[in-house]
Amino acid sequence: MNPVLDVVSGVLLLAGALQCLLGALGVLRLPSLLSRVQAATKPQTLGLLLILAGTALRLAPDDAVTLLLVAVFQVITAPVLAQLVGRSAYRSGSVRPEILVVDELADRMPREGPEPPTS
Repeated sequence: MNPVLDVVSGVLLLAGALQCLLGALGVLRLPSLLSRVQAATKPQTLGLLLILAGTALRLAPDDAVTLLLVAVFQVITAPVLAQLVGRSAYRSGSVRPEILVVDELADRMPREGPEPPTS
C-alpha cells in the first residue's frame, strides 16, 4: 500500500483515539451533569469521525460507504440524544441552577425536582 496513505491513516486513527480519551476524561473530571453530557457527546463524535476516516483510507471505496453511513447516523443522533438527556436532567431537578450562567429554559419549562434555595 502507499506509505503516505498509511501515515495519514495512522495519524487520523491516533487523533481520533486521543479525542475519545479526552472525552472520557472530561466525563470523569467535569463537575456538572450538563458539562459531562457535552464531554460525552462532542469529543466522542469527533473522535469517532476521525477513526472512521482513518479506517476508510485503508478500505476499498465500496466498503468505505458503510463507514460513511455510520458517520452520518452518529452526527445525526448524538446531538439529539445529548439534548434529550440534558432536558430530562433539567426537568428532574438534577441540574444545579447556581452553576448556570444563562438559564434559557426557566421561562419555557417547569422544573419537577426540588425547588432551588432562595437567598
